[in-house]
Amino acid sequence: MDQDERAEGAAMSTDNVEETRSPEEIRADIEQTREEVGDTVEALAAKTDVKAQARGRIDEVKAKAKSSTPESGQQVVAKVRENPAPVVLGAAVLVAFLIGRRTARP
Repeated sequence: MDQDERAEGAAMSTDNVEETRSPEEIRADIEQTREEVGDTVEALAAKTDVKAQARGRIDEVKAKAKSSTPESGQQVVAKVRENPAPVVLGAAVLVAFLIGRRTARP
């Protein structure tokens, strides 16, 4: 019985509120609710669009890779000047390999 009384009291209180509202206010509330529902539907559609999410993720990875790789030869030269040891070592190994192949031929 107690729950029924609460439900009736809630219904009565909303009836009083609706009686004091003008039709313009009700229309404005309906329009606002429609916009909110539309926004919610758009957000749900975006979350369920797997292809768009995959494209977005690919674009993020490409942008990250592009920002982490040197953009020009000048940056490569600057990095080599900062630390020339790996380049020198690689060149020495390549020269030794080529000399070894050349001397091994009959």
